[in-house]
Amino acid sequence: MKKASPESPIGIFDSGIGGLTVANAIVRSLPQEQIIYFGDTAHLPYGDKSADAIRYYSLRISKFLLEQQCKMIVVACNSASSAAYHVLVDFFRGQALFVNVVDPLVEAVAKKKYHKVGIIATKATVQSGMYERQLRSLQPDLEIASLATPLLAPMIEEGYVHNEISHAVLHSYLSHPSLEGIDALLLACTHYPLIRPEIEDFFGEKVNIYDSTDVVTSAVEQRLGSKNLLSEAKQHPHRFFVSDYTPSFESTTRLFYQEELTLEHCPIW
Repeated sequence: MKKASPESPIGIFDSGIGGLTVANAIVRSLPQEQIIYFGDTAHLPYGDKSADAIRYYSLRISKFLLEQQCKMIVVACNSASSAAYHVLVDFFRGQALFVNVVDPLVEAVAKKKYHKVGIIATKATVQSGMYERQLRSLQPDLEIASLATPLLAPMIEEGYVHNEISHAVLHSYLSHPSLEGIDALLLACTHYPLIRPEIEDFFGEKVNIYDSTDVVTSAVEQRLGSKNLLSEAKQHPHRFFVSDYTPSFESTTRLFYQEELTLEHCPIW
């Protein structure tokens, strides 16, 4: 692999399409950068897989992205960020910069020194305890309420946002007694930025809402800037790969990326 340069692309991967919310945020904030996205649709969702399996998938995908000369790899998946991030950093040390979706979110919240924060996520993310562990490592006295919200991701993928169904489901979840008295809420799933306006409407101005898009984008810009790897001119067109292709999946990507995408089938397995 040649040495990374500012003109090299940013690689982003996820188990499916949720990571497209992160990709979209990066493209909008850093329009001069080229991104190469890989959705491992052959193995989604990662939340149902073992840690060893997730590490294997993540290593193979990262190898593919490095073959595309990526200067940075963004692990835009909560499960992979938890199970594989440190393995990737160690295995590919010196070959690319790595950013995950957990650390920037935790650091942004911990800086504010809240009394009580809530976390909503998939069952797998809540059961992993990764957000609680990292938050408490930075703020030991923080009260944390974690709530599994398994209906939200499939609801969003089916296009049920900003309507009566999404309002009803969100009201049921967000009214849970465990979230009473929170100062901030972490949206610990890359699908959830799409329903952030509805969540903000529910809480009004009483609760600060955090999702991974803005904080991860800031982390990407900061890391690239520290290594003098920010591109100064528009690069090649973005590319979007999936490990298993279906037309219905391609049509769903518009909801997450806010524009039509052409997916390239890349069966790396």
